[in-house]
Amino acid sequence: MCGIVGAVSARNIVPILVEGLKRLEYRGYDSCGVAVHQDGALRRARSTSRVAELQAQAGEDGIASGTGIAHTRWATHGVPAVRNAHPHFSHGPNAAEGAPGRVALVHNGIIENHDELRAELQARGYVFHSQTDTEVICHLVDSLYDGDLLDAVQQAVGRLHGAYAIAVFHRDEPQRVVGAREGSPLVLGVGEGEAFLASDAMALAGVTDQICYLEEGDVVDLQLGKHWITHKSEAGRFEQVTREVKTVHAHSGAAELGPYRHYMQKEIFEQPKAIADTLDNVDDVSAIEPSLFGARAAEVFSQIDRILILACGTSYYSGSTAKYWLESIAKIPTSVEIASEYRYRDSVPDPRTLVVTISQSGETADTLAALKHARSLGMPHSLTICNVSTSAMVRECALAYITRAGAEIGVASTKAFTTQLVGLFLLTLTLAKLRGHLSAESEAEHLKALRHLPVAVQAVLALEPQVVAWAEAFARKENALFLGRGLHYPIALEGALKLKEISYIHAEAYPAGELKHGPLALVTAEMPVVTVAPNDALLEKLKSNLQEVRARGGELFVFADADSHIASGEGLHVIRMPEHYGALSPILHVVPLQLLAYHTACARGTDVDKPRNLAKSVTVE
Repeated sequence: MCGIVGAVSARNIVPILVEGLKRLEYRGYDSCGVAVHQDGALRRARSTSRVAELQAQAGEDGIASGTGIAHTRWATHGVPAVRNAHPHFSHGPNAAEGAPGRVALVHNGIIENHDELRAELQARGYVFHSQTDTEVICHLVDSLYDGDLLDAVQQAVGRLHGAYAIAVFHRDEPQRVVGAREGSPLVLGVGEGEAFLASDAMALAGVTDQICYLEEGDVVDLQLGKHWITHKSEAGRFEQVTREVKTVHAHSGAAELGPYRHYMQKEIFEQPKAIADTLDNVDDVSAIEPSLFGARAAEVFSQIDRILILACGTSYYSGSTAKYWLESIAKIPTSVEIASEYRYRDSVPDPRTLVVTISQSGETADTLAALKHARSLGMPHSLTICNVSTSAMVRECALAYITRAGAEIGVASTKAFTTQLVGLFLLTLTLAKLRGHLSAESEAEHLKALRHLPVAVQAVLALEPQVVAWAEAFARKENALFLGRGLHYPIALEGALKLKEISYIHAEAYPAGELKHGPLALVTAEMPVVTVAPNDALLEKLKSNLQEVRARGGELFVFADADSHIASGEGLHVIRMPEHYGALSPILHVVPLQLLAYHTACARGTDVDKPRNLAKSVTVE
């Protein structure tokens, strides 16, 4: 989602700002901009095209400075347009559009009381030139400025309700940038005689590896050769605080595509390695130990009686799959909540609940807010399954399992999903063992299956040519239905989500047994029905559901295990999976669904890695 980069240096930092935005492009955006303090005035370039176009525009306009800020915007308030692109300028009361700017500001997040502040500022003569909530902050800082930018920002954030990360500078204070965060990530990068701000350490890869993760409510002041952080005390005064600076080797988002057409295809094929890397902690052990999840895991796990999983999107589907594992193998009651809904309803808290959050980025705003809500209700035990060890989610949770999927650039999640499932299965085995529901023999069998998993996924990837043939037929459709039963129902949901995300085909998923309760009315020859058909206890019932579709003229596309005895025929297309994989079958069955979505999108000519209206890291509510 929206990205921030800022810097104060003795050198020209415009190339650093632009390169930082390029590293954040994978997160999704619809406009971008850069502003600098140059020759005693504010200058900026903004574009609704790609960062490369912004770079060219800044070069043509001769924009260069040692002080500046830059931004990629994913539209919330106001349409994607240059007038709504960041950075925003404040021109003072009653200023005409195009008047010299005094304050430049970029912002991630949403300001909930922007209408109230807008009315107040308009009454004072401030003229608004955009539809954004961000311009409100810019004018507010300007209205409070009395010679000290840090003081103005500290006053301004006290008036804001909502989530934000901001970076701001003033015309009258060259070589100074002030940043602040509340509910949206912001990091400080420390260099030799220079300092940087960014919404993600990845933006500073190659510039500095000395990173300080700002905490909620921090306001940071960057000046040439120095910086300091302030935080409001209980007495209501901002006081200087110390935050740890860590060495962080962030990887650039500009990874090489190699032989692949898109990052999504590359990441689908990286899954065997990502799973192997995620299992690295258990490759050389003969038994599962709680310490996989942190030093205090054994203590925490002994104090819980149930699980609450909080997640959004694809991560929610991984949690939904884990519910089947946790209840059937570990015998522990588990509920799965959509994080964006959880904190807005009345629930019944239990202090002996382990709150598990799942997030690829570890910065998902809804999930972070849901975690804090659960904690406020008196549920202190928390664990996260996350792909970024330095993220806010990891810092907020007592326990963690870090997946090692590596940087995932395609908006549609693939390898992050399968590695999340691996982490959740390990959690299941750990809890099952501690609760006396996992024999030594079963533990050894599960560990053997996990270690073989990368090879099994590689065999599934070999099915790609068959999936490509199906994709040609799907590309001509506008609707699709996905079916699954038991722990494969969430996999059907994930398959439908992938197809709609990147091909823009409307797709729905249902438990196969629900067909006759409504969805069957949609089935025609123009509605392809994709079915996940592992050879498990529900296979015979699933076959009956398939007959219901065939009897209505529907066309079936079935991913079946080799020994499931489902044969191809008229209106029934079958791709056989290499092997049945028991409890871990969902991890194998999701891979061909990813390939189907990918190749259908390619056939339709959509922007696979950057689908319309979507962002990679959802940092606003």
